[in-house]
Amino acid sequence: MTDGYITVIHPEQVAREVERQVKLGCRWFVLRPVAGGGMLDQERLGAARYAAGIQAVVELESLANVSAAAR
Repeated sequence: MTDGYITVIHPEQVAREVERQVKLGCRWFVLRPVAGGGMLDQERLGAARYAAGIQAVVELESLANVSAAAR
């Protein structure tokens, strides 16, 4: 089983990418925040959860992790 790291921005792109990765066997997805955890990130998270299905784990990457990686 592999993990998926999602960086695309638009919710429909997120759903397509998650669906693609599900077909490859991914069941755990982490979305990189693009809007500081705001409404766009919440919409992206919802799209990913819907596309991944009930058996998958989908979470938004911690903003602390993103800030540390950017240094």
